[in-house]
Amino acid sequence: MSAKDYPATPDGRYFVAKGRMWRKTNPALDDTARRAAVKALMQARRAVGQADSEDATRAARDKVDAAKRTLGERGPVWWDDGAPDEGGKHPKNTSYAQWWAGLDDAAQARGLG
Repeated sequence: MSAKDYPATPDGRYFVAKGRMWRKTNPALDDTARRAAVKALMQARRAVGQADSEDATRAARDKVDAAKRTLGERGPVWWDDGAPDEGGKHPKNTSYAQWWAGLDDAAQARGLG
């Protein structure tokens, strides 16, 4: 399932997958920076799978983290209205609970599956 199939919050900050809120990429990133970060992320994820030692695994995971921070998916939030990061929570336990409850069953199922 592609990210576009998951329900996304009306403000564009999160999508819901596996019953959890996941922060979306910072929309203010220019296309060149975003593409470079996505490429670095994919390379780092491959390196995690190919790592042959704990040190190599740790180094690869650090690169995954760095790329996700560049994309705005981790670290400081990319919005500036003071709203907290609610990533990792079930949407019913966030300020998005009313939005979540208003989704039809099919949309909620895509977010839970």
